[in-house]
Amino acid sequence: MNEIVETLRNIEQNYKIFQQQQFTFTRALDHTREEAHDLIRPVATIVQVQCYKDHHCISATDRRILNMFISICNDLRNLCQKLETLHPGDQVTNGLLERCKVLLNDSNDLSAIRATYPHGVVNYLSYEEARHRYGGVVSLLPIVIDHLKEWVTYTKRHLMHQVSHGRAISKKEAPTSQNPPSVHFETHTSICNKATVKLQDKDFQKFLLENQRPKQQIPWRPPGKH
Repeated sequence: MNEIVETLRNIEQNYKIFQQQQFTFTRALDHTREEAHDLIRPVATIVQVQCYKDHHCISATDRRILNMFISICNDLRNLCQKLETLHPGDQVTNGLLERCKVLLNDSNDLSAIRATYPHGVVNYLSYEEARHRYGGVVSLLPIVIDHLKEWVTYTKRHLMHQVSHGRAISKKEAPTSQNPPSVHFETHTSICNKATVKLQDKDFQKFLLENQRPKQQIPWRPPGKH
């Protein structure tokens, strides 16, 4: 879990650097779309950005920022695969991972998604850009990162609950394994003591009965030979 948290933290740091250059990103998309003569349709898929970078990018600055976007997408995709392999999960975590995998699919249509509060990425766009060009593509990364952070938070809480529940069971079972022998020994001792007392009482009563019987008188005989 620590490795997963650290990986996600690094991705989030890279995204923050990318987010600070959002204007550079949208300008790079403007330039490459113009080179590709593709100014009508919105930027709706990851593979579309990849195509602009590979075939229609002239500026090194444009190539760098577009490559940064693709790289973060790949890092998030790899993390999703790792989570799916290492952790069996449940309905909640599997649902979060499935959403991330769909969003990060190269050909998935992103044009309808929008990052909302506390993210302000859409607010930095003009109305035209937000509505018809880049609203979806700038919303992809914050939405996926939020899903993965939710996955980590839920999984940590679930694991902590399992650990605390296991400790409670252990504490509950500990006296059961230790106390009974002591109780059994005490009970056995008490029974033995009572039996000994009863035996002693019986012997004492027998002694009294034997000593309280009238002694048989021996007839008197004169001294001499008999």
